[in-house]
Amino acid sequence: MLRPLTISFTLLFLVSLSADAQVTADRLRHASDEPENWLTYSGSYSSIRHSLLDQISPSNVEDLKLAWVFQARSLENFTATPLVVDGIMYVTQAPNDVVALDAKTGRVFWVYNYTPSADARPCCGRVNRGVAILGDTLFMATLDAQLIAIDAVTGRPIWKTAVGDAGQGYAMTLAPLVVGDKVIVGVAGGEYGIRGYIAAYDAASGSEVWRFYTIPGPGEPGHETWEGDSWKYGGAPVWLTGSYDPDLNLTYWGIGNPGPDWNPEQRPGDNLYSDSVVALDADTGELRWYFQFTPNDDYDFDAVQIPVLVDLDTADGGVLKVMLWANRNGFFYALDRATGRFLNGRPFVTVNWAEGLDDSGRPVETPQPLGAVTFPGVQGGTNWYSPSYSPNTGLFYLSAWENYGSVFMPSPEANEYRPGQLFLGGYPVSPIQGAEPPGALGRGHINRSTEVLGTGAVIALDPRTGERRWKFEMTDVTTSGILTTASDVLFTGGREGYFYAFDARDGELLWKATLGGVVHNGPISYQVDDDQFVGVAAGNSLFAFTLGE
Repeated sequence: MLRPLTISFTLLFLVSLSADAQVTADRLRHASDEPENWLTYSGSYSSIRHSLLDQISPSNVEDLKLAWVFQARSLENFTATPLVVDGIMYVTQAPNDVVALDAKTGRVFWVYNYTPSADARPCCGRVNRGVAILGDTLFMATLDAQLIAIDAVTGRPIWKTAVGDAGQGYAMTLAPLVVGDKVIVGVAGGEYGIRGYIAAYDAASGSEVWRFYTIPGPGEPGHETWEGDSWKYGGAPVWLTGSYDPDLNLTYWGIGNPGPDWNPEQRPGDNLYSDSVVALDADTGELRWYFQFTPNDDYDFDAVQIPVLVDLDTADGGVLKVMLWANRNGFFYALDRATGRFLNGRPFVTVNWAEGLDDSGRPVETPQPLGAVTFPGVQGGTNWYSPSYSPNTGLFYLSAWENYGSVFMPSPEANEYRPGQLFLGGYPVSPIQGAEPPGALGRGHINRSTEVLGTGAVIALDPRTGERRWKFEMTDVTTSGILTTASDVLFTGGREGYFYAFDARDGELLWKATLGGVVHNGPISYQVDDDQFVGVAAGNSLFAFTLGE
């Protein structure tokens, strides 16, 4: 049921801004030229999460003050990254409400409420990561696998189209990606035996333009990597937003785990294109290249991390178009994003499931004995939380789970696929059985346990070599993304409730604030009038900080 709620006295104000709020395809293509705004999920098509604003600097960041707080109605994890368009902020609150706010004061303009179908069955929380915009239209992907267009001025729905069947386990938790006149989304549901896909829809009408299945069907290249009928319910979901290179006209998407998760013997072969990145023609959805990080995945190492697109100078004076990727499997990769060619890779956390990567980037696997601890554990060396790249420092920054392991227990027999039901081939044990208990808090907000359970860290890597330049160790593992700025300030959060500012050059802690809730999203920065703001969600609240007066 669609239930728009508008606050009438704000409509004239919003209408007066509509001309400025027109977000054209050209504005999205050049989003980094508008640092006062945050026009896409990752800030720009390159997904570097780097702001050109520099008012907040290492010398004054300690003067940050809280400007406003928005309290979400939902008690679910606040995982959304807001958009900011000409002074208006658009953010989703779980499961599928869109809120328009005054980005300077936090005042609510309107709320669009959507209640997902009772058939919706996401595996890992009733969350939503945000919206996309084109013109004066917002686009939201829903838990029950619907794509909805919403008027950005009034909050009223324009159209709705079904992307998948929620009753079969299809869902969507990602923020859509707008490229040209198309809205591109991917489906979640890897734990329900879906066949994953990425699909593009006409922004004006909601009609499907193209669809790319992440598991090749009969007669398609890669189909031979699935035995028997396993391709029909092999998962390979797409639950995080992709990136886009306008010059190459390629859009890049990370693909999740094969199904069933922890029993690879039930699906022999490499299981393409699970645990891969795919490069698709933005106009047609045609596959241009792929790179698989974890063939025949035994560990649920979804490769849904954000593809970070960077241009690096070469020794001969040229420029190499590179994709940087800190993978859930514990390895950092650099790829040629024009061709998919492997450039370099090395572990960034403790890894024992593989001893390294060969010359093509394929892992040289060292499977651990049944019952032994495998590193990294089921949450990986990192996960969906966004990294950042700073052109100033030339460094790549990520939130990592160090020294974190799990025991993986496959099912003793094949798991039978049943439509709409969980399709798991075993289970992970984490924390490790027999390890020192973490105390009354359990594995929750503060890590009081053993090295086996791991610690969190913010890590800076040299993208040319994968070598670590600096590290800041957290009290607990972290689920926060990262933002860097032109003044070399790095913002991130922690699961213990802190919001941090570091010097991006050397990792020095400059400032922190207690927000009282877990940070599950990436910070953003924007400017209204003459003031730079930094926004971040923690718990079920959205906070905005500025230097103020």
